[in-house]
Amino acid sequence: MNSGERGYHVPVMLEQCMDGLAIREDGVYVDVTFGGGGHAREILRRLGPKGKLVAFDQDPDAVANALDDPRFLLIHQNFKFLKNNLRLHGIHQVDGILADLGVSSHQFDAADRGFSIRFDAILDMRMDQVANQDARTVLNTYAEGDLHRIFGMYGEIQNAKSLAKTIVTARLNQPIETVGQLKEIVARLVPKGREHKYHAQLFQALRIEVNAELEALQSFLEQSVQVLSIAGRLVVMSYHSLEDRLVKNFMAKGKFSGELEKDFYGNPIAPFKVITRKAVVADASEVGQNNRARSAKLRVAEKI
Repeated sequence: MNSGERGYHVPVMLEQCMDGLAIREDGVYVDVTFGGGGHAREILRRLGPKGKLVAFDQDPDAVANALDDPRFLLIHQNFKFLKNNLRLHGIHQVDGILADLGVSSHQFDAADRGFSIRFDAILDMRMDQVANQDARTVLNTYAEGDLHRIFGMYGEIQNAKSLAKTIVTARLNQPIETVGQLKEIVARLVPKGREHKYHAQLFQALRIEVNAELEALQSFLEQSVQVLSIAGRLVVMSYHSLEDRLVKNFMAKGKFSGELEKDFYGNPIAPFKVITRKAVVADASEVGQNNRARSAKLRVAEKI
C-alpha cells in the first residue's frame, strides 16, 4: 500500500467499476469521490497519454493523496459543484463519471472527526471541515420534530420519536458535545444486543444531515446528464437504501420520483439507458476480505 492510500479503504468492486466505465484510452473521466485514490489509480492505469482524469474530494485529508501524473487534476470541492468546476477548467463533456458514495475508512478511523461510534470524540462528522454545521449543531439546536424526521428518514430508526424527545430533554441540562455523552443519553432506548446497529443508524442519520448528502447527490446526478457526452457512462456505488433508491430512479427515469415520462408515440423520455438491470453486488470472497463491500450496490447507466 502506498503511503497516500494508508488508512483509506481498499477500493470496492474495482473491476466492476472499471467495466462499468468502459474506459477509452483517450477519454476524459471524472472520479467525484477521490478519497485514497484507489479507483483513480486504476483509471489512470487504463488511460493512454492523451487521456485525462479529473477527481473531486471536499475532504482536506484526501488532498494529501493527489497523484503525481500530468493527466490528473484534483479539485478540492464537493461533487455538487461538478459542472461549474469542470467548465472552469475548460472541460464541457466527459466520457465517464464514477461516484463511490459514503464515508471512507480513513474518516471512520480518524477519531477526532467524530464519525465513528468506536471513539469518544467531539461530535463533528463534517466531510468538509470548514462547513459551519456539525453534528453538535444538529443535536443541540434542531427542533424535536426535525430530529424525529431525520432519525426516521435517514437512520430508519424504529423509535425515532422517543429518540428525538430524549435528546431534546437531555440537552436542557447541558449541551451534547461528545460521542460518549450521546451514547449514554440514548442507552435506555437501544434494543438489547442491537447496540452496534442502533448506534450506526443514529450516526448515519446525523452524518447525512450534517453533510446534506442526499441533496448533494441529487444535484450531482442532475449535473451528470449535462456533462456526460453521448454514450458516456455513469457508475455509482451506494451503501444505503436511500442513496440507492435515488440513483436507481434517476438512471431509470431521469428524475427521483414519479412515473417515467413518455413522448407522443409512447417512447420513454429518459436521459439514460440502464446497463445494470439489477444492482451489482460484491462476491463472497471480496466481502470476506473487505467488510465495506458488504452493503455496496453498484449501478451503471449510459447517456442516450
